[in-house]
Amino acid sequence: MSERDLPTGRRLGQVVSGALSKGLTVRLEGGVSVEEMAVGRYVVIHGQRRTFFGMITDVRLELAHPHLGVAPPDLSDPFIAAVVQGTSLYATLEVLPLLVLSETGAPQPVKTVPSHFAPVAEATEGDVQRVFGPEDIHHFYIGQPLDMNVRVCLNLPRLVERSSGVFGKSGTGKTFLTRLLLIGLVQKSPAVTLVFDMHNEYGWAGTSEDHGRPVKGLKQLFGARVAIFSLDPSSTRARGASPDYTVEIGYHEITADDIDLLQDALGLSPAAVETVRRLARHYGDDRWFEAFLATTPEERADLAKSQGLNPGTLDVLHRKLENRLQRLPFLKPRVTESAVQRILEYLLKGIHVVLEFGRHHSLDAYLLVANILTRRIHERYVDLTERAMGERNAEPRPLVIVIEEAHKFLNPRVADLTTFGTIAREMRKYNVTLLVVDQRPSSIADEVMSQIGTRITCLLDDEKDITAVLAGIPNGQALRNVLARLETKRQALILGHAVPMPVVIRTREYGSEQSYREIMAATPGQRDGRHSLEFLQRLADP
Repeated sequence: MSERDLPTGRRLGQVVSGALSKGLTVRLEGGVSVEEMAVGRYVVIHGQRRTFFGMITDVRLELAHPHLGVAPPDLSDPFIAAVVQGTSLYATLEVLPLLVLSETGAPQPVKTVPSHFAPVAEATEGDVQRVFGPEDIHHFYIGQPLDMNVRVCLNLPRLVERSSGVFGKSGTGKTFLTRLLLIGLVQKSPAVTLVFDMHNEYGWAGTSEDHGRPVKGLKQLFGARVAIFSLDPSSTRARGASPDYTVEIGYHEITADDIDLLQDALGLSPAAVETVRRLARHYGDDRWFEAFLATTPEERADLAKSQGLNPGTLDVLHRKLENRLQRLPFLKPRVTESAVQRILEYLLKGIHVVLEFGRHHSLDAYLLVANILTRRIHERYVDLTERAMGERNAEPRPLVIVIEEAHKFLNPRVADLTTFGTIAREMRKYNVTLLVVDQRPSSIADEVMSQIGTRITCLLDDEKDITAVLAGIPNGQALRNVLARLETKRQALILGHAVPMPVVIRTREYGSEQSYREIMAATPGQRDGRHSLEFLQRLADP
């Protein structure tokens, strides 16, 4: 069987014009209702030598004669309707060719266009299956194409090769999609994950996309493969889980860069941030926070005089650090054990870590803790990776760090100051990548967005956000209509490194007992949240 003879679906029309850079124009045949066509659906185009796989990006109504728009025909008359429909009145589709299909080999990127009048047909489930592949040890079922009953799978090893992002306006299901991605990463184990869980949605339990009913989190599904670290253990226990470790942060771990990151959250002026840097130089990087908080008004006046600082700025800074940070119960003058060391012990054994914030889900607490822990964990990963390269040992397990409110860490003002910006630019050089979750991708620095390899995007209605998500994507302009017309729930556009072509999906169902059974059945070594002794022993071997 030749490529051109591959099985196909119902014929829709034929190619009448187009370009590789802008897409093809397809004229619908008279018997095909334009109302059945939808942006985001797939078609197959049979060229003379190649079979192309494409996506509908727009639907148009056309008139053969302009005067028909001024004096419309009487379509209530069946005879008149039969005469003009499909001739004087017709419809066209804008189709973006994405891949060249083959019966045997893998689909290839498209580099040309089919000839004039090439027939166009609906894609079949078999066509979609050939493109995205079956679910296996590397591929995770994430959802289905619109109006088709076939599974779309993500290539998880490719997902973790570069940083990735989940985007969408508030209320469109970003948390739901992120939870599905984390299930795939735990299930298939291409990397280990560290999740900064601002709203306690991923550890023991979370809320469903519909009606907010409770659903199982990673710990309930995967048992010993997931550890819950908590900044608020009483909150974790109140929600039915026992934390594996209680996290405390020492005053000595807070740097001037951490305060710079918190400038907007704390309402600090640029002068106050510069004062912090002066204090760090005066007291020392690991002593400034505790020493400054211990000062009296008289001592601050003397400090201002001796260091050439503004007394008013010092007093305002002291008050804000005292009221907004020192009061956080997980911040301690002294800590008996390093939270970073404990997190690393779990990660290097292949155990995924969810850090719950409990009731401490203010933005300043989230930014501070995520930045402090990520900086130190990244430093250790750099050290371990470089040592492995020098001694020819095994490198540490790939790590994916999950952050919400990502634009707060990665906006143009602070991206160069945070470890998250460094990780994004390194592109897994030290086996660490990001999974960023955000409703305002346009607020993320352009340099960082250019390194986001896979973008999973729910509905966006702000032009700047749509432009940011599609920046650097081949034929991104043609996908604007697709992205802007997603439904508000359970639909997403996936494009980039982990899929062979852009795809609009209806996300898979999650939260029923049947969905839990499907996940367990596809997870090696586990049934009903428990693991075999042999499987746990494999986890314990770094």
